[in-house]
Amino acid sequence: MKTILVAAVALIDRDGRVLLAQRPAGKSMAGLWEFPGGKVEVGETPEAALIRELQEELGIDTWASCLAPLTFASHSYAEFHLLMPLFACRKWQGIPQGKEGQALAWARAGELRDYPMPPADIPLIPILRDWL
Repeated sequence: MKTILVAAVALIDRDGRVLLAQRPAGKSMAGLWEFPGGKVEVGETPEAALIRELQEELGIDTWASCLAPLTFASHSYAEFHLLMPLFACRKWQGIPQGKEGQALAWARAGELRDYPMPPADIPLIPILRDWL
């Protein structure tokens, strides 16, 4: 089974809320909410992938020094195995906007379970909730 490396980030605002993005129609698992991020390309670090993905998907800039490794998910889907480091980020430039048609929501740690998420993201919730 092929392993895919995807980097994700918990963007945390000044009020301690976490940004979630809803997968748009036409993508696998459309309608589910997830932590922003994306696939790590060949020769790219997870941090570099997040910086690129945040610019492309949300129109914001951050820096590797602002990405703190928090935890990771390891989950087998039918077609592939997903390995996903989750970083925490409290500092970025710009206002997050769904540049690829995805809806965005700021959620408090205790509200994260109210959002239907892909199976790989669900085990990250208690870790993030306890950390916040």
